[in-house]
Amino acid sequence: MSTGCLGFFSATPSPEPPPPPAMDYDVVVILAAMLCALVCALGLNTVLQQCVARCTRRAVADPVGWVAHRRANAGLKREVLVTLPVATYNAEASPARKQQQASAAGAGCAICLSDFVDGESVRVLPVCGHRFHVACVDRWLASRCSCPTCRRRLSPDRGGAGSGEGHRRELQVLNSV
Repeated sequence: MSTGCLGFFSATPSPEPPPPPAMDYDVVVILAAMLCALVCALGLNTVLQQCVARCTRRAVADPVGWVAHRRANAGLKREVLVTLPVATYNAEASPARKQQQASAAGAGCAICLSDFVDGESVRVLPVCGHRFHVACVDRWLASRCSCPTCRRRLSPDRGGAGSGEGHRRELQVLNSV
């Protein structure tokens, strides 16, 4: 009996268990990337489902109002565009005045960001008085029905009927003091 106990308490160390197999770093990175992709895909799916449900609900609940809203935000028709007033830009010839005008706000087209030149045709929007190159603002208003600068809405009944192409006027540049 004593020999059995001595064997249990022997001085020889017992072998340690082998270390657990280490995970490869590449496998961990790939698993983390796949988990992130899964979370992003699920989030995008949820957002798209909510968007589709909201749009469908609006179109089904009030189809006439929905269509009217979509048409109201569409661009102006060509017949309405040509009725908007066109003016000829005319700046004074003095060099001091031209320098002031170049630094003044509103001395150029806010769409293409170039300055107006003497004798150039500019379209003046009747609701706000902002002016733009005719080609620039016509392209803008063909797809949208608001002023590019202040976003005030242009409606066909405010288009300035009667002030079409035959009615041109001179536009004097005012100094801002």
